Amino acid sequence: MRNEIKKCYFTVFAALVLASCQPKQEPMAGLIQNRLDRSIEQYLLMAESLKEQSDKLPRTFDAEGKLVTSGSGWWCSGFMPGSLWYLYEYGKSDTLLDDARNYTARIEKEKYNKGTHDLGFMLYCSFGNGYRLTGDTAYRSIMLIGAESLASRFNPGTGCIQSWGSNRNWQFPVIIDNMMNLEFLFWASKVSGNPKYRDICISHADVTMKNHFRPDYSSYHVVSYDTISGQPEKKNTHQGFADESAWSRGQAWGLYGYTVMYRETRDTKYLEQARRIAAFMLNHPNMPADKIPYWDFSAPEIPNALRDVSAGVIMTSALIELSGYVDAALAKTYLDVAETQIRTLSSPEYFAEKGTNGNFILKHSVGSMPHKSEIDVPLTYADYYYIEALLRYQSLK
Repeated sequence: MRNEIKKCYFTVFAALVLASCQPKQEPMAGLIQNRLDRSIEQYLLMAESLKEQSDKLPRTFDAEGKLVTSGSGWWCSGFMPGSLWYLYEYGKSDTLLDDARNYTARIEKEKYNKGTHDLGFMLYCSFGNGYRLTGDTAYRSIMLIGAESLASRFNPGTGCIQSWGSNRNWQFPVIIDNMMNLEFLFWASKVSGNPKYRDICISHADVTMKNHFRPDYSSYHVVSYDTISGQPEKKNTHQGFADESAWSRGQAWGLYGYTVMYRETRDTKYLEQARRIAAFMLNHPNMPADKIPYWDFSAPEIPNALRDVSAGVIMTSALIELSGYVDAALAKTYLDVAETQIRTLSSPEYFAEKGTNGNFILKHSVGSMPHKSEIDVPLTYADYYYIEALLRYQSLK
């Protein structure tokens, strides 16, 4: 009996010693504040570097150490201004405000662009955040024109907003990414009082839910519709590993998009869709322990495949919002994953030191592996959704 007591004491003592040797995690509040402060430092440097080039916006930083820029027509043009607005919301600096206005103004002409579905990314992330934070009525007018341009791509026969132009491969391609532009149209419907924009959102989301998703709630990247029958003609990938694989950023776009659909409609079918997409991602055997996905859940190089930070952080931001719509147990699951992702992305492996990484915040995103484009580099949208996720998590406390 005495030996058993000794063993028990030894086990408890060993556990206490082991626990005391474990590195203490930085409290989330302090971590988030620190990373937001450091993000401001990076983006002030970024804004200064292009201040005299009034038609340029940052896109990525390539392997040769060169900052790659774009014009306003590139689909990512709104993310850097949007990041500046988010950082201004946190830091309330006049310099950040001036920079946010400067870079937002560079995109204004895209309000007339009817050749892209990405106007939500381009205009809502930039002018939308600007209007939310300043109430500038000029921003409101610009966005309403842009919303009408986006709505012009809706086709009643398919029930969807067309993503890319018709080509030899696809008659009417719709990509899962397009779910992200619906938030812009919901805003336009509320502000203008015109239900047309809201109706377009619901139609597009319902058709996408029917045709883009497999029984396990993974998503195809591209579904092309027959323009006569309005029915799907092809289901493919463009940036994923294979037609039947689950391209990670596409899964994250879907998770975020259906979370927004529930927020804007309170229709529980969208909540259930978001929950099922989250379950697919969180329970996938190829999801790494640090919760930053490989670029495709079926990438052949796993476990040595590249991670896609952009997919991870879009997922983080979506999970934080989704946690507010579910029961306590599931909310804890989502927030635990989000915390793991934030801690991972805030580590030196992923978070850049001041003045490095082309002044982008995060490293190790993947644009399009099949096209050998933007491989293992920083991307503006990864930074945008990282800052958004930090602010969302901060607002929970």
